[in-house]
Amino acid sequence: MKTLVYTLLALLAFAGNSILCRVALGNDLIDPASFTAIRLLSGVVVLIVILQLANWRQVNSTDEEKLRSSRHSTAGFKSYHPQALSKGSWKAALMLFIYAITFSYAYTSLDTGTGALILFGTVQMTMIVGGAMSGQKLHFAEWFGVMIAFAGFVYLVMPGASAPSISGFVLMAASGVAWGLYTLEGKRSREPISDTSFNFIRTLPLVFILSMATISFSTITPTGVLLAIISGGLASAVGYVIWYTALAGLSGIQAGVVQLLVPVIAAVGGVIFADEVFTLSLAISSLVILSGIMTVLLGKYYFNKR
Repeated sequence: MKTLVYTLLALLAFAGNSILCRVALGNDLIDPASFTAIRLLSGVVVLIVILQLANWRQVNSTDEEKLRSSRHSTAGFKSYHPQALSKGSWKAALMLFIYAITFSYAYTSLDTGTGALILFGTVQMTMIVGGAMSGQKLHFAEWFGVMIAFAGFVYLVMPGASAPSISGFVLMAASGVAWGLYTLEGKRSREPISDTSFNFIRTLPLVFILSMATISFSTITPTGVLLAIISGGLASAVGYVIWYTALAGLSGIQAGVVQLLVPVIAAVGGVIFADEVFTLSLAISSLVILSGIMTVLLGKYYFNKR
């Protein structure tokens, strides 16, 4: 039950990022650069607080354990000195920044559900290709799933009244690739909260450069700032921590499949909060893309079991 609750909260947070960004940018409440800067800054502040609380809890629990053991030992009690924290990497921070900035600019021209579908579809495709390039062999079912997902993307961008803008598609696809690479980089992390916190902190120089370069074009309203803060501090920072907690109770296949619900949740949120229309074209492309990715995940699980 705990895993189920954490998973649901994490998925709502992921979809919430798309909804918050679209509402803020679609209504011209803030410009994309300012939204990105405030989102990352808010994430830094909240993650630092979470990291300090986690370290304080770890130190206290370790001290109490050592104190209890010292009562039965003649060696006495020695103060606990925590080990050095893992501090992420500049490569991961760059991928995080690229994801955030392209995500914001893409949502100036994409609907909520369409953007989330492109993002999470591209993330999964990037991780599949990344795994293949690292030496993992794809079986026939997995290649078949990749082709189905690719066909869904082709259908999504086919010329028509409901086709997304090409610039929005390219920007969101770039955001998905960056997030996919960030995820692959984070798979090697043994301290995800610490690495995530320091990766956010490492984006600050890029945030400063972005702010200086776009300050003359900035458009900021109190509501836009509030939405950016909620996106960074709650949907991003707290959402990532909750997701890491949920992953402890999920298998790889479960984690991959449940994320496919995010575009659906985001599309529903777009209808409710942004007065968007869930078109037949989006429904068909969503079904094809998500079916293809699920075929890959299930095919991988099946062949690994064999």
